[in-house]
Amino acid sequence: MAEKNNKSGSGYKMKVEKNVMVPMRDGVCLAVDIYRPDAPDKIPALLGMSPYGKAIQTLPYPFPQPAPDYTNDYKTALWDGNIEAGSTGEILARGYAHVIGDLRGSGNSEGENTGESKQEGQDYHDVVEWIAEQPWCDGNIGGIGMSYYAMTQVSAALEQPPHLKAIAPFFWHERLLSPSGIINPTLFWLYDGRDGTSGYAPKNVVSRLVKTVPKDDLERLVQNTLDRNPDLPYDARLWKLLIYPDKNPHCFDHLVEQFNPEYFGKWVRPDYGAKIKIPVLLGSFGPHSGFGLYQQLKSPKKLIMWSPQEYEPRPWRTGIDIVLRWYDHWLKGIDTGIMKEPPIKLFLMGANQWRYEKEWPLSRTKRTEYYLRTWERLTPEPEVENDFPDCYLQEPIFVSARRGSLKYLSDPLPEDLEVTGTVLVYLYAAIDQDDTNWRVRIFDVNESGVETTSPHSITEAWLRASYRGIDKKLSTPERPILSGKPEPVVPGEICEYVFTLPEMCNVFKAGHRIKLDISSMSSGKDPDAHTSSYVLSISRTTVHKVYRDSKHRSRLVLPVIPKS
Repeated sequence: MAEKNNKSGSGYKMKVEKNVMVPMRDGVCLAVDIYRPDAPDKIPALLGMSPYGKAIQTLPYPFPQPAPDYTNDYKTALWDGNIEAGSTGEILARGYAHVIGDLRGSGNSEGENTGESKQEGQDYHDVVEWIAEQPWCDGNIGGIGMSYYAMTQVSAALEQPPHLKAIAPFFWHERLLSPSGIINPTLFWLYDGRDGTSGYAPKNVVSRLVKTVPKDDLERLVQNTLDRNPDLPYDARLWKLLIYPDKNPHCFDHLVEQFNPEYFGKWVRPDYGAKIKIPVLLGSFGPHSGFGLYQQLKSPKKLIMWSPQEYEPRPWRTGIDIVLRWYDHWLKGIDTGIMKEPPIKLFLMGANQWRYEKEWPLSRTKRTEYYLRTWERLTPEPEVENDFPDCYLQEPIFVSARRGSLKYLSDPLPEDLEVTGTVLVYLYAAIDQDDTNWRVRIFDVNESGVETTSPHSITEAWLRASYRGIDKKLSTPERPILSGKPEPVVPGEICEYVFTLPEMCNVFKAGHRIKLDISSMSSGKDPDAHTSSYVLSISRTTVHKVYRDSKHRSRLVLPVIPKS
């Protein structure tokens, strides 16, 4: 254990203890770094844990780095999406200890890392209880950090450690198998470290399936995965992960489980509402929305939805002032006024202003349909009789980098239009192959024809054509849910495809246009590739036809908020 005193820029002394080994219930020891004010008083602690390596979390970045923008050579190349444990200096300045830990099998920690959220939650539980016993801690502990650090906070809350008094999972996302059938290899680039991340700090990462599934069964499941994804042999990076599981054990497990549901069964979502009994502050953005979790929670809760510009900078410090107000209330008993504010705070893109709300979804929402029309129009009135579909061709990425697409634009809006909530897209379409990828995106286009959130969409969703089935028991008219079960696609047959896009909050200003973009391909060179939008491309040249006649009302359904 290394121990030293430093001074922060604010002038107070900081005591640092590195690689403190904390015993778990099974005897494995996890490594943590402890940063705390060098003072005699007992203080609360904020804990963050991930597989990224605790050492990178306190690098001397002079200011938060903006996200890489591949359309602008003058943007920083230093952005690291894995520096997410929080601002140590600001945390200590408010009278908290900051404890950053390596998950088992990563960094300096012992044990095997299998990527199981249950194990991560149990380990977090044990670290919390160990911190509570330290002579410098007053027994009040909260969670800190975004993304993976947010996931481990929620996993820990499910385990109910007695001294974990509240959590603040910012930009949390649920670890579940994708029902869309899309291979989105987040674990591929996240584990190795690429596209704007330094990746895991693997020490002893193993495949859970290699350890637990009989060899003959696993060989058959791997072959099933390859057979069910004929595009894989055209992408050596992903194909290699199935052939050599040790290269990226977590991605191997994810791929095999996703495409063999009959063997592994359906993933069961934890009962968050029943098991999480402590206060939760959720920070939300786009795909990391947290709205589903927020709706399930019964404990004291708040949710803040940020703008893309606030989500991206690293090292992460988005909303750290609010997080510390939250903990001043729940860990120190200080009346900061945070619980007197309405529970939801939204940033309205377009209007560039904040607004409080008391409920989700908003009861005043008016579901408003915009229909796909000829000449790439998007209007509140449906198409007159027209049997001629719109078409685009998508070649495989190894043939051409051309991206086929259809784009539908509304007329310039006569007045401001607020869209807040879950967006739905219904497409009636046919393809000339037995499968394809669909990608739908929403943009705000200004009077000059410029997409205001470029290079990102406001919200988007992907769907493999053969995974179009809807789970009718779980679905509601406002939120259709995919079944996750593949259904054959007959070439030339018109099918309905339903897309549930992540929550958005945007004011389309008067004179702006709403744009719906439909395509089938992304690549690692896309401006938004660092946010995991790259997916496995189709390997056969495919014609896509979108219908919008009286029997096939392809449409966009927007959650419009009427003017108050």
